[in-house]
Amino acid sequence: MEIRALTEAERKYTYQQSMQLRGQTGCIGYLRGDFGRDGDEFYTTWTDQYDQLKTDEFKAEFDDVINTLRSTEYGLLQNRSAMRRYAAQNTGSAFEGNYCTEYCFRVDTEKHAYLLRCNPTQGDYNFYCYCYESEWLDRHMKQAKRGIRFISSRYEDLFQIPDGGKIVITDSSGDKSERICRFIDEYHTEIGNHLYHICQFAEIMERNGSTYAPVQSEEKDKEQTEYGAERTEKEKEKCR
Repeated sequence: MEIRALTEAERKYTYQQSMQLRGQTGCIGYLRGDFGRDGDEFYTTWTDQYDQLKTDEFKAEFDDVINTLRSTEYGLLQNRSAMRRYAAQNTGSAFEGNYCTEYCFRVDTEKHAYLLRCNPTQGDYNFYCYCYESEWLDRHMKQAKRGIRFISSRYEDLFQIPDGGKIVITDSSGDKSERICRFIDEYHTEIGNHLYHICQFAEIMERNGSTYAPVQSEEKDKEQTEYGAERTEKEKEKCR
């Protein structure tokens, strides 16, 4: 069993995903837990995500992984104090979450990847452990590095953003709204809570008299690769 800090790209998969993304990444389910009032208890709740992947082999392995992380050898899930110590020794795992500093780790076995988001704060859930088919997750993440492409209704490339980036939509009255976008595949993306073919989205925006543009982040996404602006006629036919 190997454990390491999560990359920035992997952190997105320690949160609840849409049904489409759960299927793409092979998310089996997740365990949510806390250490109780005194910090030494262990309360957990399991939530299914892709029940067909929850085999007897996985269930046995998952129990072994959690028990190992609760052991004194690792200590990450032993209790709240041990989690704080483990986090302090692995500063590269820290990031600013929605409400506080959190710590993320990945545990790899032969077939599965366990992505943990930890928060050693009393009165909150202390950890989430998302369980994936590692081959599915890694394949999807490799494809997502290409970024999300936005086009006009005439199939002209406009811009691209990294997976998890934002766009700002300006409607016909001038009102603006931001939407988080997630990569599904080369021709499909989630924008907010909706799944679109990129051509469909462009046509809807034009029909509504709306425009859209990237929200510029302060730091350039280092994992995003260059994506050529020229598209072949064959690709355009696929897009149609």
